[in-house]
Amino acid sequence: MNSLFLKKNADKRLRAGHVWVYSNEIDTKRSPLKDFQTGEVIKICAADDKVMGIGYINPNTLICARIVSRNPKYDLSVGLLVDRFKTALALRDSLFSSPYYRLIYGDSDGLSGLIVDRFANVVVVQINTAGMEAMKDMIVEALVKALEPCAIVMRNDTANRKLEGLESYVEVAYGELPEEVFVEENETRFVIPVETGQKTGWFYDHRMNRQRMQSYIQGKRVLDLFSYVGGWGVQAAVHGAESVLCVDASQKALEYAQRSADLNEVQDKLQTCQGDVFDILKALRQDQEKFDVVVLDPPAFIKRRKDQRQGELAYRRINQMAMQVLERGGTLISASCSMHLPHQTLIDILNTSSRHIDRQLQVLEQGHQGPDHPIHPAIPETAYLKSFICRVSGN
Repeated sequence: MNSLFLKKNADKRLRAGHVWVYSNEIDTKRSPLKDFQTGEVIKICAADDKVMGIGYINPNTLICARIVSRNPKYDLSVGLLVDRFKTALALRDSLFSSPYYRLIYGDSDGLSGLIVDRFANVVVVQINTAGMEAMKDMIVEALVKALEPCAIVMRNDTANRKLEGLESYVEVAYGELPEEVFVEENETRFVIPVETGQKTGWFYDHRMNRQRMQSYIQGKRVLDLFSYVGGWGVQAAVHGAESVLCVDASQKALEYAQRSADLNEVQDKLQTCQGDVFDILKALRQDQEKFDVVVLDPPAFIKRRKDQRQGELAYRRINQMAMQVLERGGTLISASCSMHLPHQTLIDILNTSSRHIDRQLQVLEQGHQGPDHPIHPAIPETAYLKSFICRVSGN
């Protein structure tokens, strides 16, 4: 196993618990990056030769190495993966009564670059780094040993893979995928597109926030913006909303939302509208349509730091437009999955948006990602989700 040596004092973040090594932190005289293979398993050493851990390297990326184990006696093997999977499994099974959850959340579960979502006996995997791609066969073997699934699907089609020099592909890596895959959340059942949908086909991170929504939608007219397959909207219909309108750019996603409404026998409560959310909000306002509850859960408007200014403007615009179709005294549930958007900045955006249209805003509840997306205390990037339940009234 080759060793990667850090510059003097470049080990401080690692000693504090972080697991990433940046290319400018490496002593390239002692360990030239050109000497390493992409995805190679390595020892990561401080300037004083102390082994900081075992990990893998991609010499062509800014984050060029990641620690997987602090114990230098370990190797990145099937045994280590099975141990990590079982540790993660014990936590999830203690939290959730049914086998529907994010099993592995990358760095937070000690497997940087790996995402695993579980849908009962179907497992969906996302590999985002070259090091984890090199371990793909071991990952499949370890998941079979730990979970005994009927199928393992690889959703390796994220944008991050291009940065790692990896190809994009989707495949069933093990077993036979059932014709339909289901997920259960908050006493609601959904059929989901694990091969063709966004990310792994479902977003478990808002589970707790969607549960809290139930207190605000009894007998209400609900507008679910950027609804995808109806995670918010179908649950609102199931848990007491009078009516729900799901709006999304994807007609296929809306068809899944309708199928899930049928599955839960709330099809009479749910309608769908396909198109650009900004355009549809404008049309709803022109038609003087009003809703008691508006759910706003957009995609990340700030994917990179250089998108910060334009992204914040987009969040302000969409929140203001959402408030304009909200009854006075109505409830706005506003969320952001942009890692680069600080918690307080979103509150400021909500306040500014409400004042611009002469409304008064009260934040009633604040939410974040569920416990199957645990936050690594040394890696702030693992804390990305923000959710606010607000009352928006007149002055």
